[in-house]
Amino acid sequence: MLKALLLENVHPLTVEILAAHGVEVETRSGALDESELIDALDGVHILGIRSKTQVTDAVIAASPELLTIGAFCIGTNQVDLRSAANHGVAVFNAPFSNTRSVVEIALAEIISLTRRLTERDKALHAGVWDKSAEGSHEVRGRTLGIVGYGNIGTQLSVLAENLGMSVVFYDTAEKLALGNARRLGSLDELLAVADIVTLHVDGRSGNAGLFGAKQLSQMKPGAIFLNLSRGFVVDTGALRDSILSHHLAGAAIDVFPEEPKKRGDAFESELRGLPNVILTPHIGGSTLEAQEAIGVFVANKIRDYVRSGSTTLSVNLPNLALESSTGVARVAHLHRNTPGVLAEVNRTLAEHGTNIEGQLLATRGEVGYVVTDAGSTVEAAVVEALQAMGQTIKLRVLTDTRS
Repeated sequence: MLKALLLENVHPLTVEILAAHGVEVETRSGALDESELIDALDGVHILGIRSKTQVTDAVIAASPELLTIGAFCIGTNQVDLRSAANHGVAVFNAPFSNTRSVVEIALAEIISLTRRLTERDKALHAGVWDKSAEGSHEVRGRTLGIVGYGNIGTQLSVLAENLGMSVVFYDTAEKLALGNARRLGSLDELLAVADIVTLHVDGRSGNAGLFGAKQLSQMKPGAIFLNLSRGFVVDTGALRDSILSHHLAGAAIDVFPEEPKKRGDAFESELRGLPNVILTPHIGGSTLEAQEAIGVFVANKIRDYVRSGSTTLSVNLPNLALESSTGVARVAHLHRNTPGVLAEVNRTLAEHGTNIEGQLLATRGEVGYVVTDAGSTVEAAVVEALQAMGQTIKLRVLTDTRS
């Protein structure tokens, strides 16, 4: 029986989906550190995490039975993807499922900060009636600058335009502008014209320190700043200085360089207590609707991989969209991408009288993936011969591939 370990309170539907397909599921509420995770993964085939658990090379190397990792979130920078690929571990995420939730909280924060609702709320809770239009603006007619025009950035662009905002964006990749949004040629151009700057970049290492004192100083006086992407992207000390000097009128931060492991832990940040600054505990995508959608999406990807070998939308392995087997057994062979592997696999099958009913091959960088449907039961000698190939990373023989 396959065994799954699900951490960080992934949605209960994940448990239901995996259990319905014969997987034994263990759940834990918080994240685990490296040594704890290595111990917990003994005998585990499926690991489910969110953003806090770091799956390092050491963890993957110490977990030979691990088949797949499900990241129940957008980002996968908490997983060593190259190590996972080199050990034949498929990684899946949910790149679209919580997009709407992040967009909605961004819009809510843009309006709240522009109207200075944080300060009006604080004053009234303190018993002070501070009725004034000072520092309060409409978002209509203001310019929103989006850094990172992916799934979240594009949807935010459309909704912001519907509120009457002008939208400009900057992305290092070639992106099609939606509606009346305008692509700018550099980050500097965007900072010079935007009244609100919002970051929606991915977790690649090259984005570390993207936004520091220089970029903050280039923003318009009185501008608003949001980061709902990755904590390591922003220099929080420089942001604090920009708020205290009144260069920026406000900020909303949902992600931090260092974050507590679990709910209820103490939180420390130099951004605490600043005027017109909204701090949220990495909840941009944390709505009940989004978490349910993420749970279903990633669980189904994991199910498909362990049952049929399908790697559709895997972020680290060659992608093969596979249906049920056309033969008696399916041989799923992850290997190092070197010349002659397919010929060697077919030679081995032929030598043992194994007829090929169907076959697909895909490669991705250093890794190749060949899936063969055999017309008969695959003998132990075939498995041993394929395992013995120098290029073999991981071999599985699947006899029931129904989804």
